[in-house]
Amino acid sequence: MTPTTVLTIAGSDSGGGAGIQADLKVFAALGAYGTSVLTAVTAQNTRGVDAVLPLPPRTVTEQLDSVLADFTVRAVKTGMLGTPAVADAVADAARDGRLPHLVVDPVLVATSGHRLGVVAAVERLLPYARVATPNCAEAAAITGRPVTTVEEMVAAAEALAAGGPEHVVVTGGDVDADGEAVDVLRGGGVTTLLRAPRVATRHHHGTGCSFSAAVAVRLALGDPVSVAVAAAKEYVTRALSGARGWELGAGRGPLDHFGWSA
Repeated sequence: MTPTTVLTIAGSDSGGGAGIQADLKVFAALGAYGTSVLTAVTAQNTRGVDAVLPLPPRTVTEQLDSVLADFTVRAVKTGMLGTPAVADAVADAARDGRLPHLVVDPVLVATSGHRLGVVAAVERLLPYARVATPNCAEAAAITGRPVTTVEEMVAAAEALAAGGPEHVVVTGGDVDADGEAVDVLRGGGVTTLLRAPRVATRHHHGTGCSFSAAVAVRLALGDPVSVAVAAAKEYVTRALSGARGWELGAGRGPLDHFGWSA
């Protein structure tokens, strides 16, 4: 049987924990065929980001045109876009209906604190998103309001959903809600809280990339958004748990995408 094709438009991570490298691992782990459009090259490892080289918009567009000319892409996710000009190029493709089931992960700051994008860039894509997946810091940057509690996550999700995306998931990995990791899904005028046990591990680099990639795969396979988001949360929780005993790198390590520790 021919696998379902999914596309990631994002930056690279030389340490392999986040970005396009993480996305392609998720696609493979969930049974999809992964294609990619590179927006930027980063020099990074588990300890942080050392350098970022954004690619020219034309280079991004040429990659996108090549992929879409030859593959039947069922869903697309975006990550780090790098510059407003690249965001414009991707938004043009979305506006023209070329990016089905678009999942926008509005990457602004790496886990290490290194700034990887600007709000103006991700805002260009939000109106075309079937699902947007900001974490609390990204939701705060876009809405201009603090997002440090579950209640503030709900308010941010409602505000973001009113601004264009069909659905918004504010991921709450940074908010300790009585030992739970709580995500807030907003769509169709309904707010849903998704809960899972919090996994204590230093191997959590690339959780946002992995979550949005998993959502994209499930949408490509035909799941409704609520089911896709729940399945993605379950996948990431399992990948975090699997990496708890790892000793990869000296800092924030990667996830166990393939159940190697099972």
